[in-house]
Amino acid sequence: MDMSENPTPPILAIRDLAAGYDKSEVLHGINMEIRKGEIVTLVGANGAGKSTTLRTIFGLTTIRGGHIRFKGQEVAGSRPHDLVRMGLAFVPQERGVFPSLTVLENLEMGGYTLHREKLQERVDVMLSRFPRLKERRQQKAGSLSGGERQMLAIARGLMPDPELLMLGLAPLVVAAVFEEVEAINQQGMTVFLVEQNARRALATAHRAYVMELGKIRYEGTGSELLDNEDVQRAYLGA
Repeated sequence: MDMSENPTPPILAIRDLAAGYDKSEVLHGINMEIRKGEIVTLVGANGAGKSTTLRTIFGLTTIRGGHIRFKGQEVAGSRPHDLVRMGLAFVPQERGVFPSLTVLENLEMGGYTLHREKLQERVDVMLSRFPRLKERRQQKAGSLSGGERQMLAIARGLMPDPELLMLGLAPLVVAAVFEEVEAINQQGMTVFLVEQNARRALATAHRAYVMELGKIRYEGTGSELLDNEDVQRAYLGA
């Protein structure tokens, strides 16, 4: 899928966004956009502001300035549960699952906004989409492997059938999880991905942004940034 000349308006548009925690500003006037059907990734060194970007979009930090528009509507400062109802899902890198709950209970928690009939329908869809979770549906999430927990976190984020999935992948994530991300994208899901493995993330993404110290340093298609010598030296170990 070639997204480089996509004429459709962005499903998510960020303009001049500044945000942080308490008195500390972490994001300094960033600009990004994501169009329907894309996988867009945000890469950068630890502490660059990647996770803060996701948290800010989802209403979990203090916004100092700028705009966040989701489906054309200004949502800067909106509450997370309102964003979920609008069609935005966030799977953080940390605390992706409830370890003391079963796989099934975790999925049900992800569908807390749904009516009972729709909830069961979505559970069935997720168990069909992720056969390994179906096999382990009565297991406690804490007993799953790292890759299985990540798949459960993704499935839980997909429960409300969002239009945009924001996904923070854990370090050393298994290749099967990337395959699942690509598979759900091929089925029409728009994905905004933050991952520590910059090379794999860029290879997966249609477009990408490179963040450094709370600012966007580079942007382009995934392949363009993989071939960029400055990006190679700074972020890909080349």
